[in-house]
Amino acid sequence: MILLTQIQKLTRLKLDAYLVQHFSIYVAVLIGFLGFSQNPTAPLQQENDSIINVSSGITTIKEDTYPGAVIYLSDNTSQVYMQHKGIEMWCDQAIFYKKDNFIRALGNVKMNQGDTIQMNSTYAEYDGNSQRAFASGKVNMRSPETTLQTDTLFFNRVKQEAYYRSGGTVRDTASTLKSRVGRYFIQENKYQFLDNVVVTNPDYTINSNHINFYTETGHAYLYGPSTITGTTSTVYCERGFYDTRADEGYFVKNSRIDYNNRKVTGDSLYFNRNRNFASATNNIVVTDTLNNSIIKGHYAEVFRDQDSVFITKRALAISVQEKDSVYIHADTLMVTGPENNRIIRGFRDARIFKSDLSGRCDSIYSQEATGLTKLIKKPVLWSGKSQITGDSIHLKSNVETEQLDSLRVFYDAFVISKDTITENSYNQTKGKELIGEFTNNELSKVNIYKNVEGLEFLNNEDGELIAINKETCGRLQIIFENGDVSLITKFNEVPGTAYKPEELPKNARKLRGFKWRIEEKINSVDEIFKGKPLPKLTPIKGLPLPKLEEDFFDPEETEPSENSRLTKDDLKNRKDDIQKIGEKKE
Repeated sequence: MILLTQIQKLTRLKLDAYLVQHFSIYVAVLIGFLGFSQNPTAPLQQENDSIINVSSGITTIKEDTYPGAVIYLSDNTSQVYMQHKGIEMWCDQAIFYKKDNFIRALGNVKMNQGDTIQMNSTYAEYDGNSQRAFASGKVNMRSPETTLQTDTLFFNRVKQEAYYRSGGTVRDTASTLKSRVGRYFIQENKYQFLDNVVVTNPDYTINSNHINFYTETGHAYLYGPSTITGTTSTVYCERGFYDTRADEGYFVKNSRIDYNNRKVTGDSLYFNRNRNFASATNNIVVTDTLNNSIIKGHYAEVFRDQDSVFITKRALAISVQEKDSVYIHADTLMVTGPENNRIIRGFRDARIFKSDLSGRCDSIYSQEATGLTKLIKKPVLWSGKSQITGDSIHLKSNVETEQLDSLRVFYDAFVISKDTITENSYNQTKGKELIGEFTNNELSKVNIYKNVEGLEFLNNEDGELIAINKETCGRLQIIFENGDVSLITKFNEVPGTAYKPEELPKNARKLRGFKWRIEEKINSVDEIFKGKPLPKLTPIKGLPLPKLEEDFFDPEETEPSENSRLTKDDLKNRKDDIQKIGEKKE
């Protein structure tokens, strides 16, 4: 007590500040030896708050080991306590270099910055001049939304950024995020993860080399080759956004979704895991790897639970076959059903094309498991040089050989083939029903039933028209060779009439219901969109590149304190650790 009284007297006499400052260190040492303690949560006030303020129950000096430093030790009641400009630190032992305003903390280190950042480690050091900290050994840093675990962590209080490059794990309410390099921007509530980034959620895993993650919202921005893998789907993109809490995302640049043996690609993709729903916009390709089919268009919706795909804007379905693929187009296409029984439905101006067969109708139905294709409402079919129409047309394929097997026309079947010799002349046959057979994908035989009517142009060897036959029968059979009529056989024939060309005027040379629709014929794959304007594509907003952040370490300030464990190399920006994707902010 006598010693304390003497100090107070010296203070009242306003001795030189320098003398008081150094004398107080001496007094602190004596107090430690005498067993006096101070309250660690109420440190001594200093005239200059730029100097680190340290207090503890026990202090000592070891000039041989730590020259110029005071060693603070915890006692039985409290740890060593330090504060500096809003940051607080607790530890079992502190080595304080007051001249350099630098402190090293060892054992059960705790560091708090207000109520935003709390950190634990086995070792830490803090430079009061640069306001930079370093922690190592079981580092655990907590913010209101996340927890970071790593081995070594750098902290810049001026920039309000934390940084690691030895591997770290961040946990939030929904996911666990790991990376080799990580940077936490405290004011933006943003993590930047680089190199071997893995996000683990109970329902999916994200792999990327660059993810920007916002802790308040759980929003993740993916840059470079990235995948999101779940039990039923995999998403790939080279730029994308994913809401880790709502389980939905938006992807651009070489993006695709793989699931249920389907692969969906497009200029932009939207994906919602909870609804098992995806949509795609512009330049879409849906590939069915199991059924060997492809669907194209500029807008699509995919419902996994219903095994269905809806596609429009220049929609095209392709059944890929080894020798001759089948193309189906309509304003809107729907593909439904399980993988072993896909059904294609086309609505409004449906069209079908094979190398030797094409057709048009209002709507179309095709079932892959049975090989049945239905052309519904005002259908027309061209095979070779023949045009076939009726109320509806059914095509049957052999599902094993993938070749056309049969043809059936219901009600008002009408077969027309243009005479190759006589100008503006057409051979015609009509009846209630038509059944046709195919050989090697070519129409080889046709049988027409019930109330059959026929009109045939007869030419001599010189190609001169000599007669026009009009006749009726109960059934008529036509044999084709190379697309031309080779043989006609009539059953239950009623005697017909053979007219000389001059006896039958041109307006009588067509059966009732005749309509030659050759201008609608599709002659190649390129003509399947004939007469249709190009669709107006939806502008893709996309996702901008991230801002190219400045290097964490200032190249002009790479010298660590002489009292630090760190070396000059530890404070260098390494080529393998820097951000590789982004653009500078103007």
